[in-house]
Parts: sequence; structure tokens; C-alpha cells
Amino acid sequence: MLAFAKDITQKDPKHPEEGNIAKLKEYMDYQRKINHEKLIYHSLEHSKSYLQKTINDLRGDENPLKGYLEKAFPVSHRYADSDTLMLMLRKLVNAHNATNNWYRLNRFYFGLVYDAINRFVQIYNRLVREAPEKSEEYGITGRMEIDFDDWVRLYFHDLDFMIGQTLPHVHFTFRRRNRAIESFIQKEMDSGKSRPDAINEASKEFNMEDDAVKILLNTAIDQKDLELFYTSRENLIYEFLYDVGSEEGFLDGESLIDHSYFLAHQIKGLSEEEAESVVSEIERLSKH
Repeated sequence: MLAFAKDITQKDPKHPEEGNIAKLKEYMDYQRKINHEKLIYHSLEHSKSYLQKTINDLRGDENPLKGYLEKAFPVSHRYADSDTLMLMLRKLVNAHNATNNWYRLNRFYFGLVYDAINRFVQIYNRLVREAPEKSEEYGITGRMEIDFDDWVRLYFHDLDFMIGQTLPHVHFTFRRRNRAIESFIQKEMDSGKSRPDAINEASKEFNMEDDAVKILLNTAIDQKDLELFYTSRENLIYEFLYDVGSEEGFLDGESLIDHSYFLAHQIKGLSEEEAESVVSEIERLSKH
């Protein structure tokens, strides 16, 4: 099973305050309707099937294939060719179907998963609107559309693999981080540092993973980057999210997962400007 920022096998998430806040209850009801395992499976299978079909149809005609990759894999085509993307998709599908282990993704894989889910959600949401009975066949949400921006906010660790790139959705909290990193790099370069040195300084300042740095440096993907590291499903890799008795928690004994859902319900569907206003107010209040 693929390991994201939260447990995708959790089918009945709850928040302790949803009984008191109608909007939060509505948001958690929305979350409870999503089968995340099936969403990821169908997204990966769709990308894999259509990539294989395109490769077969074009039979090595590089220009049309390049155009397809740019459209279907706008993030991951920057560091992986069609053969590499196909290999990565096969590895992801196999890992997702392996129920005994958690498979951790590096930023190369997260970029590919981002592409796959983003593209599939657009197709799925259109089905929900235009042919709702067909959307039910996937077993993902019934007849409810999926908010991709919200999904990424909850299940991705960051969007460091897109630093320097245009974000196609609001992705507010991650956009904030990316802009801060981009600004830091630019200032370092303005002070006379080379771009690689500036990126290296940014990686220290913002605790960036090595794989994200490689993507930012346009370093070619290698065999080590294609590895998926795993651990037994018996290991409680998400236990820290529910801990309210340590420094990982927030104010008033709030766990990381409760904080995440609470923030998400406040900014779901907002524009960047609206989200900025909400988060700035939260930050202001937290200082008092």
C-alpha cells in the first residue's frame, strides 16, 4: 500500500469538534465519502493504460509522444521519459496492491502521482456531472465530486517537486512554502551565489529532501530514485498524527490530524486571497 501523509485506508475519519461546528461536520462527511484506495488505484491504472496505448499507437514517433507527455504528465515529464514513467507507474500499481507493506514515495514518485490523480479527478468529476451512474462504477465517492486541491493538501507532504513551476491549483499552504523557497534562492543568487549553491542553502534552511533538490537542479533520475522503500503494515507509521501528549501536538491537546482537518475545512474552496486572510487571522490569534 502506498504511504501518503495520512493513512489512505482510514475510512471513517472524525474530528472532536464536528458536533459543534456545522461546517466542519459537513467537511468531515465529505471526507468520509471518499474511498482513497480506489481513487489512487484508478488514477494510476488510467495513467498507465493510456500511456501504454499512446506508446503503442505512436510507435516511437518522438514529437507526438513528447506532446502527449507534456499534457498528461506536466510535472513528471520534466524528469522522466515515457519508458521511465511506465516503469514507475507499474511499480506504483504493484506497491499499491501489496497490502502487507507500506511503500514510501520520494518526490519523483509524488510528482507522478500528482499528475495521475489530477488528470483522473478531472475525468471523474465530469462523469459525476454528466453520467453519475457511470461514476458510481468506480466505487470512489458515489455521485460526489472530488476536490483535488483539498486532497493534495491532506495527503501530500509538500509540493517541493514543483518549486519554480506554476501551480495549477490554489494549493495555498504549499504555495506559501514554495514561494518562500523561491524567494530565498533568488536572494542568495542576487548576493552572488551560483544557482546550485543557492539551492543547497535553501535545502538546509527549509529542510528539503535530497530528491526535491535533484528535481530543482534538473538532475537526471537514476536507478536509486526508482526505488520504493517499504515497511510492514504492522508498523504504526501514522501513530504520531494522533498523539496529543507530545510536542507534535498543538494547543489545547489538539493532534496533528485534528489540526489538519480543521485548517482544511476552513480554507477548502477558497481563493488564494481568501485563504491568506483566513490563515493570517489564525496565525494572529495563535500568538495571543
